[in-house]
Amino acid sequence: MANFRPALIVVDLQEDFCPPNGSLAVTNGRDIVTLINKLLASPFVVRIATKDWHPQDHISFAINHQGKKPFEDIITIVNPLNESETNDSRLWPVHCIQGSPGAELIPELHASQLDLVLEKGTDPRVEMYSPFYDPFTSPRVYDSGLTKILKDKQVTDVYVVGLAADYCVKNAAIDAAKEGFKTYLVEECTRAVDPSAWPECKREIETSGAKIVSMDGPEVSRLMTAQ
Repeated sequence: MANFRPALIVVDLQEDFCPPNGSLAVTNGRDIVTLINKLLASPFVVRIATKDWHPQDHISFAINHQGKKPFEDIITIVNPLNESETNDSRLWPVHCIQGSPGAELIPELHASQLDLVLEKGTDPRVEMYSPFYDPFTSPRVYDSGLTKILKDKQVTDVYVVGLAADYCVKNAAIDAAKEGFKTYLVEECTRAVDPSAWPECKREIETSGAKIVSMDGPEVSRLMTAQ
């Protein structure tokens, strides 16, 4: 269909986010890979995986803040280019260090079908859940170039899957919609760090204009019949 040019974004399906050994393992995070591989076999214009790719001194690591604990503590991050702009962010265990085994995509993922692997979270000064850009705007600190990649491919629709539902996947879907793409988050293909927070996250995602869909829904079925 000439007016349907879909892209797939597989968010952070990395060892550190998956059981049994991930330092920030999402419960049942590994279980989504079979369905994601099924999607990868569909006729997308472009298939992109993202990876958290943090330096050791990343601001999101609790160990880099004296007396702070992962999961429990929240800090205020100041835009390094504009001290009047701030963002509150949760602190995490050390995860997805550049070049480490924990930063690798899980081997079950059919990575040979990917067209691009995009690394994010490389600037130690800012948190970056979204694969598009950091949360600051005045000015933005880091832009991955993902919007340009998708627009250069004349993508119309973006399908988002991966980990974790309530953080990076949520922000990927929200920003894809913000950039003007018809955006679908495939619910069976994600898991949340905090499942109790997922209903509120779903409302936030849908308010942004993105749509939460099912593997057996028409939005996914359409992929199977796209030419």
